[in-house]
Amino acid sequence: MHILHVVGARPNFMKAAPVLRAFAAHIDVSQAVIHTGQHYDAQLSVVFFDQLGIPRPDVNLHVGSGSHAQQTAQVMSRLEPVLLQHAPDWVLVYGDVNSTAAAALVCAKLQVRVAHVEAGLRSFDRSMPEEINRIVTDHVADLLLTPSSDGNDNLLREGIAPERIHLVGNVMIDTLLRLLPLAQSHRVSGLPDRYALVTLHRPANVDEGPFLRDFLDTLGDLSQDLPVIFPVHPRTRRRIANLHLARNGKNHLHVTDPLSYLEFLALQESATVVITDSGGIQEETTFLGVPCLTVRENTERPVTVTLGSNVLVGRDLHRLRQEIQKIVNGRRPETRVPPLWDGHAAERIVSELLSLDTLCQGLALAKRATGSSTT
Repeated sequence: MHILHVVGARPNFMKAAPVLRAFAAHIDVSQAVIHTGQHYDAQLSVVFFDQLGIPRPDVNLHVGSGSHAQQTAQVMSRLEPVLLQHAPDWVLVYGDVNSTAAAALVCAKLQVRVAHVEAGLRSFDRSMPEEINRIVTDHVADLLLTPSSDGNDNLLREGIAPERIHLVGNVMIDTLLRLLPLAQSHRVSGLPDRYALVTLHRPANVDEGPFLRDFLDTLGDLSQDLPVIFPVHPRTRRRIANLHLARNGKNHLHVTDPLSYLEFLALQESATVVITDSGGIQEETTFLGVPCLTVRENTERPVTVTLGSNVLVGRDLHRLRQEIQKIVNGRRPETRVPPLWDGHAAERIVSELLSLDTLCQGLALAKRATGSSTT
């Protein structure tokens, strides 16, 4: 069996890494990694691959940045000849970036079987480009591999056949569990005992100057009681520079460059609270039991709210201050880890694909045998 993994952004690699490793244990499976180049950070790329323990991509489409339409079109046009050349048995796509939806569409038109890892997530907010990508991908994919039971419910509600849907668990947690011991050796020295860790990158939060300014002021105020560490996403840094927003002068707000996965995971594990608008961080903090305040009105990962440590505060900075104060005062709710977030999701994915491949081979043999007996 020949598998192609199509990835387009750093979170995709974190999801693909355990699946690549699980397939590598099967000598009858060959694999290739196709990097669309949708997101590329030259400074962090090499160390990122090394830390995840995955090979460099076999093919890089070098799509680069652009509008959503431009990126999607470029991925489709550049990926098609690669698929025709490789003739894979399965293509695996991950998450909800433009590359994911584009690859799924190309596979559907070429009649190449495609499996969506992290299927079924819904924010029910179509103003988010990722929501459109999730819906499109799920409705053209042949196999939908969900991280939590709400994903199954969403897909069934949309009329997708139950036999296409398989609950396998969360591959992000596979990566976290494998690398957490190593992350502990990447701890930043001189950290305070208690601190808030912040990430912010979504356009709705960083493209609006007044909100971004108020958010930074809120962090500055917070830092007087709880030191704040803010690794600034390149998009956010550009917005701050373009809007001429000066760095807050209060000396407990520590703004840093982007961190490697291991460095950030080490910070996350020990944080008093994490403030974010990232989907993946909602999952990681839920597993780690670290309080998470999400600066979004909705989430495609509701299990992190119902079972985990996540609280949606929206863009209400007064609410953000209130929730931080609760955490600082020791008021942390009890949390649980969602089912199948156990470090074995990739093994279940491999089992599903191998079983389907065996079934398809058996059906093909039976069809040929039936055809020959009637001639």
